[in-house]
Amino acid sequence: MDVRLDHLVCWVSDQLSSLHFYEQVIGLPGVRAEEFRHGQAAFPSVRISSETILDLMAYDASRGVDEGTGVSGTAGHPINHLCLAVSREDFDALQVRLKQHGVEITGTGTNSFGAQGIAPETIFFPDPDGNVLEVRYYE
Repeated sequence: MDVRLDHLVCWVSDQLSSLHFYEQVIGLPGVRAEEFRHGQAAFPSVRISSETILDLMAYDASRGVDEGTGVSGTAGHPINHLCLAVSREDFDALQVRLKQHGVEITGTGTNSFGAQGIAPETIFFPDPDGNVLEVRYYE
């Protein structure tokens, strides 16, 4: 079986603020961002990879989610963190952007296991809604 991660949904309080954070601070390209800004899409997304996007869904849209998924209690269900793997160059550039935007790195790690093996360095920081992101690079 060949399986790929298609999308993740992140609950956010201010979709435009979160879109700005993920586009400008993290550096991910927006998907349907202009359509959202013009009221033509219910939520914006950002592209993590050629096959994976992160949907930025408003908390108030959580009404009806349980009915849509058929699983009770899923609306707003938290996750511990999501991890993005980038190049070493992008890892260093991200740290500069985080500092420029006043985003505190709340944790670091070394030799951390992940989907591609051992990452020499990782950083952790929150998005505007307190969702925790981990960013790492592999050699």
